[in-house]
Amino acid sequence: MEETPGLSDQYRKASPWPLFIALGVPISELGLLFDIFPVAVGGLLLFCGCVVGMLQEAGYIRMPWSGLAVSAGLLFLAGGGVLYINPQVGVDMTLRAYAILASGLILAMGAGAGRLFVPKSQFPA
Repeated sequence: MEETPGLSDQYRKASPWPLFIALGVPISELGLLFDIFPVAVGGLLLFCGCVVGMLQEAGYIRMPWSGLAVSAGLLFLAGGGVLYINPQVGVDMTLRAYAILASGLILAMGAGAGRLFVPKSQFPA
């Protein structure tokens, strides 16, 4: 008799990333809805960090730093776009734009710090 019937090494283990990806954007929107800036930024960081973690787990990227830098660049583009179209839209979206830009800045700093301070030998080839 096996201790864990029905489980073997041939089955893939479940990944925790999809749950947190699904929660990242709603948490950010709740932060915007209730004017809580750190929650809005944290939700976007959760979303982008989990997407990059999922890409690394799937084997598409070796180290997360380049994925974080690309995510930061996309957030800079999105935040700048929202800030640019803000005067033409009837709704004030400056808090949203600043939350997007702040999360892009934090991701860029994290990618730079990871590239500088985390040894490459820590990641499998």
